[in-house]
Amino acid sequence: MAPPATIRWFALVLALMLSLLISPSTAIYCDEDDCYDLLGVTQSANSSEIKKAYYKLSLKHHPDKNPDPESKKLFVKIATAYEILKDEATREQYDYAIAHPEEVFYNTARYYRAYYGYKTDPRAVLIGLLLVLSGFQYLNQWTRYNQAIDMVKKTPAYKNRLKALELERNGGAINKKKSSKQMDKKTEEDLSKELDLQITGAGKPSLWELLCVRFLLLPYTVSKLLLWCGHWFWRYKVKKAPYTWDDASYLTQRALRVRLDSWVNMDDVTKEDLLQRRLWEQSNLDAYFAEMRKESKRRR
Repeated sequence: MAPPATIRWFALVLALMLSLLISPSTAIYCDEDDCYDLLGVTQSANSSEIKKAYYKLSLKHHPDKNPDPESKKLFVKIATAYEILKDEATREQYDYAIAHPEEVFYNTARYYRAYYGYKTDPRAVLIGLLLVLSGFQYLNQWTRYNQAIDMVKKTPAYKNRLKALELERNGGAINKKKSSKQMDKKTEEDLSKELDLQITGAGKPSLWELLCVRFLLLPYTVSKLLLWCGHWFWRYKVKKAPYTWDDASYLTQRALRVRLDSWVNMDDVTKEDLLQRRLWEQSNLDAYFAEMRKESKRRR
């Protein structure tokens, strides 16, 4: 469950968004009226003038002395305007909102912070933001994965493998005692276990890939990275040891800017040839690219 401060922060954001759609930021103070006009004073009036105007109008429109319903509504508006203008801090905020009506979000945020005490803890905001982004990220991963699975299931290779597996399970003939739907479902489950569906860029969603989990594991990740960098420096810079297959593969991928899935699907002969060229050295990489360009021109 999200912390209370996070819930309050999201409530504030929602209120701010609604206020942007409904009215300008000055309307949150005295509705559609001008606070100064309600008290009958100018914007340059001092505190004593504002106080004097309020007492005069409040006596005139007080419900005990004026039973008119409209007068009662006006009394409430006058009291609200006085509450805003009597305090120097809130009056300064209101004057700023009048002078800068285009800064709607900023003005509205200041108002809610002053009157409702939304003093947000940055840590709560960060946690809430990570949880929301992680939720959207997880849903997006599942959507992409399911779409990729559906695309693979429509390919002839998958359908042919499905039929072959069904025949194999039933000794070359379909068992009529079982419904075709049950058989297809069970066969598809077996096929999903046996068939390696290599879906580029749409792997099965994992909680370990979510932003919130990665953020929690950030100290461990940074420590592991520092340890790896230290090991790399000691092994290849200090001891001058030859690169292992995995490390040479990593350097080659980075030099050629090849995706990991493309490198994995590459045949071993091509990989071996690329590793032998030592493409992580700039001179060898330039020579390789020149050779590829020459080969491309020759084929044309």
